[in-house]
Amino acid sequence: MSIRIHQINKRFKDFVAVDNVTLELPEGELTALLGPSGSGKTTLLRIIAGLEQPDSGRIEFYGEDATHQHVSDRGVGFVFQHYALFKHMTVYENVAYGLTVKPRRFRPSKDEIRKKVMRLLELVQLDWTAHRYPSQLSGGQRQRIALARALAVEPKVLLLDEPFGALDAKVRAELRRWLRRLHDEIHVTSVFVTHDQEEALEVSDRVVVMNQGRVEQEGTPEEVYDHPANPFVYQFLGNVNRFHTHIESGHARIGNLSIPAPELTDVDQKSGLTYIRPHDFEVLAEKSAENAIHAVIETVLVVGPTVRLELRTDSADELIHVELPKHRFRELGLLQGDDAWLKPLNSRIFLASA
Repeated sequence: MSIRIHQINKRFKDFVAVDNVTLELPEGELTALLGPSGSGKTTLLRIIAGLEQPDSGRIEFYGEDATHQHVSDRGVGFVFQHYALFKHMTVYENVAYGLTVKPRRFRPSKDEIRKKVMRLLELVQLDWTAHRYPSQLSGGQRQRIALARALAVEPKVLLLDEPFGALDAKVRAELRRWLRRLHDEIHVTSVFVTHDQEEALEVSDRVVVMNQGRVEQEGTPEEVYDHPANPFVYQFLGNVNRFHTHIESGHARIGNLSIPAPELTDVDQKSGLTYIRPHDFEVLAEKSAENAIHAVIETVLVVGPTVRLELRTDSADELIHVELPKHRFRELGLLQGDDAWLKPLNSRIFLASA
């Protein structure tokens, strides 16, 4: 393991920012700290960097205690949301800065610095901007220059705080794919903070879901999305429909619908909550399946290749949200106001106490 976080706590007066967090971040992997505002993810990142001191607990880098080590001695590269490039310096000078300010005995020669900076600019595909100023670049280009500057000092750990948060959706999507490809080339241990679920699931090797200063779940993107540990993780990772459920004899009942729940065979006469994602329903134009929910289509929204439906059941107060491919919706021949039947394909059931 490259980073060990052991029982870290941090308070700001009465606010608990990080609450007894213990994590192990594997060497060479890209880990996402994911959570809503106030969940403690940025504070934890700053503690890893040495920009904040924990109230208690320990941080280890490659087996060595770095808890009280100065930020300049930790060997971390930090990329901020708002680039933090020096406006009066060229792109070349920005990337070279960390090398030029090293103590004389550790400082590379001018020729070595030039070769390294140009190699990094080629790596981020912006070598042609070397003599330009940050104001002459787009937001996405500036963020890539900020990343090149962080990599110039050959950090042991690369930390990124909402690196794409200030960019528009299209540029953000392009940059996160680019970051994934870049990481596959350089394999530097990286940790990035985001509140964007899609970004975390698409880019990272591991996802750490945080809430109220605590870790709710950690695992691969597939693990946390397909097997959420609790209702918070389920609701935070994408849209979801929630149904109040009666659990009895290994089944969860939603009205007349019965969903097998073998993991709850020993639970009887209990209240629970069933979660079903919008894409985990099969939509039927006729009642051809016994175990299906009758509903009326109230809204039809076409978003590119996807159709989003809002339906109301006979008994539910809340709308059910369903997504399906546009070609499948056209095959069904359904319209707003029509009857439809919904058959759950995948669901997750929690006891109400969870």
